Amino acid sequence: MRIFDPHIHMQSRTTDDYEAMYDAGVRALVEPAFWLGQPRTSVASFVDYFDALIGWERFRASQFGIRHHCTIALNPKEANDPRCREVMTELPRYLRKDGVVAIGETGYDSMTPDEDEVLAQHLALSLEFQLPVMVHTPHRDKESGTRRTLDVVRESGVPAEAVLVDHLNEMTVDMVRETGAWMGFSIYPDTKMDERRMVDIIGRIGLDRVLVNSAADWGRSDPLKTLKTGRAMLAAGFSEDDVDRVLWRNPVAFYGQSGRLNLEPVPGFDAAAPPSETFSGNSILRGAPAAKGA
Repeated sequence: MRIFDPHIHMQSRTTDDYEAMYDAGVRALVEPAFWLGQPRTSVASFVDYFDALIGWERFRASQFGIRHHCTIALNPKEANDPRCREVMTELPRYLRKDGVVAIGETGYDSMTPDEDEVLAQHLALSLEFQLPVMVHTPHRDKESGTRRTLDVVRESGVPAEAVLVDHLNEMTVDMVRETGAWMGFSIYPDTKMDERRMVDIIGRIGLDRVLVNSAADWGRSDPLKTLKTGRAMLAAGFSEDDVDRVLWRNPVAFYGQSGRLNLEPVPGFDAAAPPSETFSGNSILRGAPAAKGA
C-alpha cells in the first residue's frame, strides 16, 4: 500500500513517527502551515516557521525516505490577531518556493469579518500564483462555515477543481461535492471522522475528489490513520486499486496542479541505515551509533 498523506503537521511529530509512517507505506506528504498552539507575537515568528517548513522539515523527512511538501498561509485562528496580519505581505515570496504546492490552511475558525477578509486575500493569491488552495472548515458551526466558505470561493473566481475543502463530515460533504471542489477528511482517534464512518461515506459518494488525511499534530492524533483507513476499505470490500486511488492518486492529482510535486524515491535512502547528511550543520543523528553489545 503506497500512501500520500495530504495533510499532516510533522513539525509536531517525532522521528519515530517518520519511521513508522515509512514502514506503513507513506512516501510523500503535505504539511500545511499551522498555528503553534499559542499566539504568535510577531511576523518574524511566521518567517522562521515558514523557513523551517521549506528547509529543515523537508530535509528531516528525506532522511526517512519521505518526500515533504508544504502549503503556506496565515491560518484562520490567527487571522483575527493584528500582530499576525502583516504576514500577508510576506506570503508571495514563499509561494514561489520549490515544495510549496498550495496555499493553506486558510478559511474559518470563528466566522469573523477578519477571517472573511483574509480568506478572500488568500483566494486572490491562488489566482495570482496559479496554486491550488486548502480551506479549513471551522470546528464550531461547521455547516454554516462550510456554506460561507463555498460562497466566498464562488465569489473569488478560483475554479472549484483548484480548491480542497477540508475537515468534512456527513453534514457537509454533499454541499461540497455539488460544487466540484475536492473533499478532505481528517481521520482522528476521537473527533472529526473515524475509519468506519469514512468507509461509509465513500461507499455512498464514491472515490472521486476524495482525500483522506491524518492531520496529525501536537494534540491527540495518529499519523497512521491513513493506513488504517486503507485497511478498513479493504475489509469493507473495496479493491486495492480503490485504496490506491484514495490514498495516492487523488492527492497526487490535486497537488499536482501546482507543478511542484516531487514523488521520486529519495536517492540513497536505506531504511536500515538512514543517511547522515546535515542541514545547516544539524542532522537527525545524536552522536555515533552505539557499539553492538555495549
